[in-house]
This record gives sequence, C-alpha cells and structure tokens, in this order.
Amino acid sequence: MMTPPIRILAIVAILLATTIRVDAQKFKFNHFVDSVLMSRYWRADIDTNYITRPKTKWTLVGRVKMTGARIEAEGMDGGQHFKTELNADNKTTVSAGVSYLGLAVSLAINPAKLLGKYHDYELGFRSYGKRFGFDIAYQDASNFRGWQEFEGVRQEVTTSEDMFKLRTFNVNAYYVLNYRRFSYPAAMAHSYIQRRSAGSFLLAASGQGQHGKIKSDPYMIDFKMTNIGIGAGYGYNYVPASGWLIHLSALPTLIVYSNTSLTSGDSKIPLHYQFPEIILTTRSAIVKQIGSNKFAGLSVIYNYCKVGENDNLVIRNQKWIARLYFGFRL
Repeated sequence: MMTPPIRILAIVAILLATTIRVDAQKFKFNHFVDSVLMSRYWRADIDTNYITRPKTKWTLVGRVKMTGARIEAEGMDGGQHFKTELNADNKTTVSAGVSYLGLAVSLAINPAKLLGKYHDYELGFRSYGKRFGFDIAYQDASNFRGWQEFEGVRQEVTTSEDMFKLRTFNVNAYYVLNYRRFSYPAAMAHSYIQRRSAGSFLLAASGQGQHGKIKSDPYMIDFKMTNIGIGAGYGYNYVPASGWLIHLSALPTLIVYSNTSLTSGDSKIPLHYQFPEIILTTRSAIVKQIGSNKFAGLSVIYNYCKVGENDNLVIRNQKWIARLYFGFRL
C-alpha cells in the first residue's frame, strides 16, 4: 500500500499527464484549423503581378461610417400636380473590426442612439470576395426632413414616428470576370492588395423592397414596392503610385420584376412601368498603404432606383454609405 505522500505524488502525476495530453490535443486541433485557414488563404487563383495577399495573419481596423437616404415622389393626384422630397436623418456609427486570414468580425455603436437622439434602426451586412460579393442593408426610419409641393405651393416637412414610417431593404451582388487581376476586396475589404492597375467587366443583380406608411388626415397613405434587377457593369482599380489605390465601379441593373402599389385613403394611384427602369449601384474608394503594415482610406457606396412615369407617378430612391477607416496588420 502506498504511503500518503506517495499517493499524493501519484495523483499529481496523473493530473499533470492528463493536462499535458489535453493541451497536446488542443494544440493539434488549433494547428489543424490554422493549417486549413492558411491553405484557404493562400490558395488564391490570382495573378500576383497585379494582386497579392497581405503576408500577415491578423488585420485590425477602426471605422467611422456615415449613412443617408432620400426618397422623392412626383406625379398627379386628382388632376393636380404634387412633388415631395424627404431626407432621412443622417446616421454616424463607430466600429472596430478584426480579421484573421480573411475571416472578419466587427462591432459598431451609434453614439447618438446611445444618447437617445436617434431613433431609427439600420442593419448592414457585406461580403467582398475575389469573384463574388454583395452588400445587404436594412433601414427602419421615421425621422425625415424635407418639403412637399402641391400645385406650386411648397411647405417644409418634418416627420416623426407618429406620422411616417419607412422600411427599406436593399441587396446588391456582383460577379467579377477578370478576378485574377482586378480585386474588389483590395478596395473595399483590405483582404487583398492591388499592385498594378486593372479593370474588369462585372455581372450584377439587385433587389429592393420598401414599405412606407404616411398618416395624413383624413387619409392613410400606404406604399409598397418590390424590384428585382439584373445587369452588368465595369470596375477599375487605378494604382497611380506604389501604396495608392483608387477604385471606381458602376453596376446598373435593369428591373425585370416590379410590384408596386400606392393607396391613399380609398383610392389607388397606379404606378406604371416605364422602360427603362434601373437600380444603379456605384462604389468608390481611395486606399493608402502606410509603411509595411498600416493603411487608411475612404469608401462610398451609392444606390439609386427610379420607377414609374412622370405623367402619373414616379418615385426615386437614393441611399449612400461612406466609411472612413484606419487599420494595421500583424
């Protein structure tokens, strides 16, 4: 029979052996995951004379994002001409993100919303790959400012949640044909570096859904719109000097499906299709590499959609997102 000291030493040895075995298994698992991610990261079918991957694993980015939206309506109601232009309250958020071998997460806060000065809601998600990517944005807004004109008489308008509610959903996707030399993520996501100037034709698809309600005594105005478009465009990454990148792309899509209705009280105002109706998405960016591991820049995404005809009712939607950022790689 083992004496108590020997028994204690045996228990400690067993615990140490178990811990070492668990740590070894954990190390093997982490090494396997890291190897898979590394293989995926470097297995990029690209022309390295034009595009390269950052040589570091980690990327840390701080961003300031600003967004805005505008809706315009113009047409005839009961034989009388009207026109309205409303701008949503601009929103500013501050975010921080971290990326490991191309996989990224970020956290954003809206200081004005935390202070109770901003009550609208907005959610965005984006993914930029070397071949395929997309932007998704959802906005639930009620605070708009602008004007309305009825038979030449204009008056200022400020809306609140009690009188106006607008929900908007936008999705814009692209496919890059010359993906080996032209990099969208170099301009928009920092996961590639564009070394030489190159352009590419792009295939595109867009979708937009919108539902608005206006309380205007004695009527309730209800507006619904769904649009789906397909098209093609072009993008170009210009490298004027080492460490610089200027990006510009335009993706117009022709609306191939549209379902729109506008009801004012008991009457319906028809919204007729007028060829061509489009959804336009443009992206632009300026990126500067600072030293070997830092970068800074500005990117802007702009969406425009027009449906309807001028003699009856036409609706124009605009939305923009601007991001100012600074990051470094480890």
